[in-house]
Amino acid sequence: MSTKIVALFNLKPEVSVEDYENWAKTTDIPTVNGLKSIDDFKVYKSVALLGTDDKPPYSYVEIIDVNDMDGFGADVSTEAMQAIAAEFQGMTSDLFFILTETLG
Repeated sequence: MSTKIVALFNLKPEVSVEDYENWAKTTDIPTVNGLKSIDDFKVYKSVALLGTDDKPPYSYVEIIDVNDMDGFGADVSTEAMQAIAAEFQGMTSDLFFILTETLG
């Protein structure tokens, strides 16, 4: 059974949208999608809240489809993934990783 991890985050004030999005497209997304424990990994940019002019509370949402949580733990503990995680955490704030399960 696969697990979806939902990550919600904003960028730190000193990080530009262009720098983060370039890094996400060239480093984060292809690397994470290359992990054996991952079926799919996508990053979404928040653009609006439906029905209001309020700004979304989070600028970005990641959806990580994990096919093997034990394997995921092993994958993310590698030196390469630890370096990517450190880069990611250096750019983000208000970061939450939410484990989900399907109803029904």
